[in-house]
Amino acid sequence: MSWQDDIRTLRELRPKHILFMCVQNSARSQLAEGIARRLAPPEVTISSAGSQPAFVRPQAIAVLGEIGIDISGHTSKAVADLDTSTVDAVITLCAEEVCPVFPRQVAKFHWGLPDPASAGDEAARLAAFRQVRDELATRLKALFS
Repeated sequence: MSWQDDIRTLRELRPKHILFMCVQNSARSQLAEGIARRLAPPEVTISSAGSQPAFVRPQAIAVLGEIGIDISGHTSKAVADLDTSTVDAVITLCAEEVCPVFPRQVAKFHWGLPDPASAGDEAARLAAFRQVRDELATRLKALFS
């Protein structure tokens, strides 16, 4: 299934709580949470978590700041830190690593995106973060339009 198919399915499901997950909840899932919170209607809860939470990457904060989204107050969270009973849909964002597992049955989607934190030097990392940000923005605009 393509991400466009996922968007159609998500629109039909009308989830009230969407959780974005990656391993460290430091880059991709933080970007997705920030963008989705900006775009989602007020009745939809957006959150993110990881299986091995670390810290929010400064590059994630910087590239979202470039488009007017402030996630400087975000923290990296574990799935166990959330009230999972309210989650209707999970979108995993890992590509090359093992994705976290959600502890109960919900609608699950996988948008495998490369980890921008593993791109070369600082300039390469910023470029990779912008690429992931823009890809997520495209998908989330399609979801919430």
